[in-house]
Amino acid sequence: MPDLPQDRPISAEELLAGLPAVRPVAPAEIAERMAGGPRLVVLDDDPTGTQTVADVPVLTTWDVDDLRWALAQPSRTFFVLTNTRSLSAADADARNREVIDALDRAAGAEGVDFVVASRSDSTLRGHYPRETDLLAEELAQHGKPIDGVVIVPAFPDAGRFTIDSVHWTRTADGMLPAGRTEFAKDATFGYRSSDLRDWVAEKTGGRVPADRVLAITAADLREGGPERVAELLDTVQGQQPVVVDAACDDDIRVLALALLHAESRGKRLLYRVGPAFVRSRAGQAGAPPLDGEVLRGMGTGDGHGLIAVGSHVGLTTSQLDGLRELGGIAELELDVPALLDPAARDAHVEAVAQTAARAMSDADVVIRTSRTLVTGAGPDASLAIARAVSAGLVDTVRAAVRAHRPAFVVAKGGITSSDIATDSLDIRRAMVRGTMLPGIVSLWEPVSGEFAGIPYVVFPGNVGDRRALADVVASLRGR
Repeated sequence: MPDLPQDRPISAEELLAGLPAVRPVAPAEIAERMAGGPRLVVLDDDPTGTQTVADVPVLTTWDVDDLRWALAQPSRTFFVLTNTRSLSAADADARNREVIDALDRAAGAEGVDFVVASRSDSTLRGHYPRETDLLAEELAQHGKPIDGVVIVPAFPDAGRFTIDSVHWTRTADGMLPAGRTEFAKDATFGYRSSDLRDWVAEKTGGRVPADRVLAITAADLREGGPERVAELLDTVQGQQPVVVDAACDDDIRVLALALLHAESRGKRLLYRVGPAFVRSRAGQAGAPPLDGEVLRGMGTGDGHGLIAVGSHVGLTTSQLDGLRELGGIAELELDVPALLDPAARDAHVEAVAQTAARAMSDADVVIRTSRTLVTGAGPDASLAIARAVSAGLVDTVRAAVRAHRPAFVVAKGGITSSDIATDSLDIRRAMVRGTMLPGIVSLWEPVSGEFAGIPYVVFPGNVGDRRALADVVASLRGR
């Protein structure tokens, strides 16, 4: 296909023009191939990876008993929420070691094998390559040496495509190479490269040069098919990175068949992927958003819900405007400077929580952090500030929902949704019931604990249009 301009936004039609014809693959074919084989265990660096699947278990802890529960469920796939994107590199290392050790023991007790996907952000933020390096090291110590690390950030439902190894992201102005978006300027996980081969070289500090990265192209997937892709995968060794084009779910399903074929012949692969990969590799089809009948069967709270907003990306701010236009909300602000001031923090948190609890008697309540983003002098300092702000939001929500049990909870932002699940609502085990919008925004049903049964919506900061948050809240109101 012709070279694509990268110095200006382009339309999705322009981006995808000239690709070979799509090679259809039925999800049922993948599900059939998975039957009796290793379980797919998705270590999610924030909870937003669940937004493409349905009827899949998710754990927020990695005790052996919890892992055995997940392994014993009918689903061949489950998630473990590690939330490592919110941690320092050293703490992320420690957490991944704990998970792999417990997973190996749980799988041994259940008599099953597993493969691991490190689910990360589809806009390329996160602890790469440190996370996959650590996971490969731990898996090798448990008798599973890794031949290749397969990198698939594409998320077509959210407008994230990889074409000729360049990762593209949908913005308000059109499609842009990922390295030119606001996400690439992330204070902790920023990057410059949009070509995934160059991105690997950049993130590894040159340890892995771009020419050592195996690129699987759209032509390989669509013209060569699973057999051609499996042949390419058969060549990888020594944790070689593999980057994969994808412009639709069928592309990822072709890859999934090839992965299953290569693995059946003894190839050991580790995945670093976006949410779309999980649905395709799990053999699930895209499902329509959950309808009112399903939602009405959930929830035991009183009338109104709570929406917690921690994400600071521009899209989230626009979606808040859309929610205000919907109406029927009471909006409360957590002041970030107050949350960072030890002398003021606790009183501020308590005051906002009590106001929120009272307001839920009459309206859906939004608790949001002030919209001015506060960053530190470097990546570690910025991450520490983000953690402190998130902790303030979590403590506020925790106090509010115990003073007034909500009808539903929506959490906006990756770190936000993880911390509220684990620390505000004490969710240990849940089932992902499906999506609230087409292909994005997942709804969890906690299956244990104080808030069992209450709809919990995991809403990433970087997906949807201006009306998306309002549409989700309107659906929850219509239960």
